[in-house]
Amino acid sequence: MKSSSLAIWLDAARPKTLPLAIASIVCGSAVAGWQGSFSASIAGLALLTALLLQILSNLANDYGDAVKGTDNDDRIGPQRAIQSGLVTKGSMQKAMALNVVLTVTSGLTLIILACNNLKDMFGFMLLGVMAIAASIAYTVGNKPYGYRGLGDISVLTFFGWLGVAGTYYLQAGQIDSIIMLPATACGLLAVGVLNINNLRDIDNDRACGKLTLAVRMGPDWGRKYHLFLLTGSIVCLALFAGLELRSPFGWLFILSAPLLFQHGKQVFQSTDGAALRPMMATMVKCALLTNLLFAAGVILA
Repeated sequence: MKSSSLAIWLDAARPKTLPLAIASIVCGSAVAGWQGSFSASIAGLALLTALLLQILSNLANDYGDAVKGTDNDDRIGPQRAIQSGLVTKGSMQKAMALNVVLTVTSGLTLIILACNNLKDMFGFMLLGVMAIAASIAYTVGNKPYGYRGLGDISVLTFFGWLGVAGTYYLQAGQIDSIIMLPATACGLLAVGVLNINNLRDIDNDRACGKLTLAVRMGPDWGRKYHLFLLTGSIVCLALFAGLELRSPFGWLFILSAPLLFQHGKQVFQSTDGAALRPMMATMVKCALLTNLLFAAGVILA
């Protein structure tokens, strides 16, 4: 290992992306609390497990793209740990293995605490295995699904539908179809972060054979797709507020709409990948703010 400094590994974990995991747990917990089923211990363990899963995905992405040569000097985004030479491939493999152990430990503790029957236990164990596998297989292996344009649906599934609805179920002990509206909204915003990343690196990804959805659609449709993601998230939250909430507080999320609009406009008008580089952080902040405002509104409603 070329360096074991904490700063290097913290950077490899990509802390700027972790608000996406936080948002899904906060969103699901807020709806559970609105229905009188909030559990701080379950929410806390769900948050820890979600954060570990996202860190695992980030480490695996670093490793997979380095092995395949996608992280190279032509890439516009920031240098990754292996690409920079600060971490060896072997060290990254060990870090991924340790992260898997921590994730399994946290996840099993969560399941034991939250689930009251064997059916739920086995069901969430299966989902946990799927989440770990998906975190690694995004860029690692002979046929990583991130290289075939399936990353977007994976993010929508794990950061939206399973992240939010799963957190809600673990606390409420039941599922309500209405939870899928905020779950979809949360997932669409997370997909927006991935889409910015893919639009930024579209030329290098295409040259390296990484056929992301942005590569498949092309830059023009990729920007239109981004507007769809932003609009779709607000529409889903508005439907939930209109159908379920009887208080104006339920519409607090609207306060983030101007920021989403401004961000969408900047993305749509961008001319190249370099112009999109600073917009990744903006998209993460917009996603977190929208979800936090929604959660606050649900709690206050």
